[in-house]
Amino acid sequence: MEEQAAAPEFWGDAEKAQKVLKEQRDLRQTLDQHASLVKRVQDERELLELAAAEEDAETLKGIEAALAELGRQLRGLELTTVLSGEYDKGNALLSINAGAGGTESQDWAQMLLRMYLRWAETKKFKTEIIDILAGEEAGIKNVTVNLEGAYVYGYLRAEIGVHRLVRISPFDANKRRHTSFASVFVYPEVSDDIDLTIEDKELRIDTYRSSGHGGQHINVTDSAVRITHLPTGIVAQCQNERSQHKNKAVAMKVLRARLYDYYKRQKDEEMSKLEGVKQAIAWGSQIRSYVLAPYQLVKDHRTNEETGNVVAVLDGDLDRFIETFLFKPPEPAA
Repeated sequence: MEEQAAAPEFWGDAEKAQKVLKEQRDLRQTLDQHASLVKRVQDERELLELAAAEEDAETLKGIEAALAELGRQLRGLELTTVLSGEYDKGNALLSINAGAGGTESQDWAQMLLRMYLRWAETKKFKTEIIDILAGEEAGIKNVTVNLEGAYVYGYLRAEIGVHRLVRISPFDANKRRHTSFASVFVYPEVSDDIDLTIEDKELRIDTYRSSGHGGQHINVTDSAVRITHLPTGIVAQCQNERSQHKNKAVAMKVLRARLYDYYKRQKDEEMSKLEGVKQAIAWGSQIRSYVLAPYQLVKDHRTNEETGNVVAVLDGDLDRFIETFLFKPPEPAA
């Protein structure tokens, strides 16, 4: 790769050159992290031998803590090797939709939105709500969030599926237990160089007035944009920006991602039929349950990973579930 970058014709295609340099930087960073971890392990080993010889309990305790932290960092480095899919390193679009059940499910969808925003905050990812539809009484019907950062899509693809909540309803005067569902889907950000042709005649573009989240900043002009891809019926919209031009650009970005996913799913289904493999559709599968009553438990049904600290999970502590899923070996074909 370094030889490729040093070639005289390397900058003939500036866009391609930038991608090669970015990949080179990412690989170099991974190698540097690995070398740093190896050196620190060697240093701790030497220190351990000295401390053991001198029976230095305080130093041994410090080494134990240091090794635990090194183990955590090593697991993180291992995870980046697992995230080797075509779009795993890139940004993502997160979509949450309330299931049947009215206010209950809409409130649950909003709880999930907060959970993912808090998780992204701990990862120092940049987030932006680009479209949101509030519920009639509480919560949200659906929302689309743009997330930017290293390996965002790789992490979040572990969250695709149906999420189930069991609790004593705050909206039920009789304090009965209710079960609510919400669907989570994640799309990779698709770059413009992907071979995905969208003709103008295939699009219907509508404009409307944006109310903003929670009814704030009501626009007096038709700045919000909704784009419908007529051949597939796929819709993308954005009302976050005050400029109609910016909203259109963001809506097209969302549309490209959803169309890419749509056509990729079609291709995958065709391949599955040819191979005689029946695969589960992630969108329709219940992946995780969050139980607040009569006991407290969060359980991932794909990996059996679970915890009783529901409050922490709803506050964004998702790494244990994401990592366990990503490290899980693939199931053999039926």
